[in-house]
Amino acid sequence: MSDKCRHCHGEVWEEIEFIAGISQLLLTGSDIDKILRRVLQSLCEHKSYKRSMIALFNRKAGSILIKESFGVSPEEQARGIYYPGEGITGEVVETGQTILVPSIREDSRFLNRTRMSDDLLESAFICVPIRTGIQIIGTISVVIDTSEREDRDEEDFLEADEQLLQILAAMIAQAAQLSRSRDEENIQKIREQTAECDDPIQRPPNIIGNAKVLQPVYQMIQKVAPASSTILILGESGVGKELVAEAIHYASNRSDRAFVKLNCAALPESIIESELFGHEKGAFTGAVAHRKGRFELAQGGTLFLDEIGEISPGIQAKLLRVLQEKEFERVGGSETLKADVRIIAATNKDLEQKVREGEFREDLYYRLNIIPITLPPLRERKTDILLLSDFFIEKYNRLNGKQVNRISTPAIDMLIAYHWPGNVRELENSIERAVILSEDRVIHGYHLPPSLQMADPHLGNKEIQGTLQQKLDAIEYEMIVETLKSTRGNLSRAAEQLGLTNRMMGIRARKYGIDFKTYRRNSHSGFDDEAV
Repeated sequence: MSDKCRHCHGEVWEEIEFIAGISQLLLTGSDIDKILRRVLQSLCEHKSYKRSMIALFNRKAGSILIKESFGVSPEEQARGIYYPGEGITGEVVETGQTILVPSIREDSRFLNRTRMSDDLLESAFICVPIRTGIQIIGTISVVIDTSEREDRDEEDFLEADEQLLQILAAMIAQAAQLSRSRDEENIQKIREQTAECDDPIQRPPNIIGNAKVLQPVYQMIQKVAPASSTILILGESGVGKELVAEAIHYASNRSDRAFVKLNCAALPESIIESELFGHEKGAFTGAVAHRKGRFELAQGGTLFLDEIGEISPGIQAKLLRVLQEKEFERVGGSETLKADVRIIAATNKDLEQKVREGEFREDLYYRLNIIPITLPPLRERKTDILLLSDFFIEKYNRLNGKQVNRISTPAIDMLIAYHWPGNVRELENSIERAVILSEDRVIHGYHLPPSLQMADPHLGNKEIQGTLQQKLDAIEYEMIVETLKSTRGNLSRAAEQLGLTNRMMGIRARKYGIDFKTYRRNSHSGFDDEAV
């Protein structure tokens, strides 16, 4: 027997022993999820895969969730949510066909929801359906670094990997089905408990955020929506007051009627009265026809008055009458019209202070302030920053035909460290800019506005004078970190790629407090620290 045949014969026996071990593993213990996790761990250790995942289609939730994984952090796993037909995982669930991708980076179907590091995007990806009978219940998938394999035909290698995964998919199908059924039962129980609860707190569908400080806001929206009382929404500029107003309207009994908006700060006093109450033909110069105002347009629905603190004393008096008497006249008209309109007002001003200074009518303030809702600023809900960023990335990817799929670690640090005086609006503008500027599907720190780069915690126990120097340091820091990631903490290789000597590289690493050992391969798990 030739050496080549002996080698192949040995590989076959190794595969048989591995499959036999998996078979024994599936027969031991009652903790199904733990067994599935151990199957994935054994698979990665046997084949030196970078990561492996089992995703199950939960029919109650209507989505495909990563159930168990190996080489994937809990944060990454939580982001791995797909829908049938969406991405490679969704396509496999929908079609029941295996998908083999030789290079992740070159396949646009790979959505990278878990945000894998750049070096893993050069790997291969195989996704195989898990079946019970004719039903597709989920997938098993692996990420393979083909560059670390012996000098053999890569295509043959991947076909062998695919066949092994198909065998495993058949072996774990029953356990996966039991796990899925249990998860679906749990969701059903939660829904039943929620239906029985008198006042369950639910996030409005138009608002993104799970921060604890938002829970009282969600609870208040739920409580006040069915009523017709006037609402006053308070909060800094850019926190999303209009979204709260929309959530209240569409959860109310008026949801099938108009939701009309007016920014009181955007119009001069001479126009705002006509905008609110409408006017008759010939009421003033330029009034060439009869025109309905916002109160008439919102009849039976909701009128949202943004920046209510900016209206003049004259308009305040007329608005007070509408709130008290539920009636008004058009400008230049004598007919009294009824106003069946719910008022939701919003302001970023301190109305109490304006009342004390005589700039805002006290009686109007008390009529508006029946039910106040205060929105927290973004700096108090930092756990939502990445959630919002993901949403805005997807939004501006669609609008600009881009395919940004990741935020670099230094850029994330900048987003989290910044104090966001402009709140969610400023975050959206920053992400829009970054998506447009990105050229490699990644948002780097130098794509963000200079004001954010100054907040990078890695740049500073020392103060950097001048915007130019600060930005140069930010770019240098990020290039060093990204290169260390790609070289797995190899200082010499990183220095060579950056055109530096080892000594220069060491000086810069000390300058920014970078420990290159952080980026080295974890000898116990076989995974990059940054990739897991």
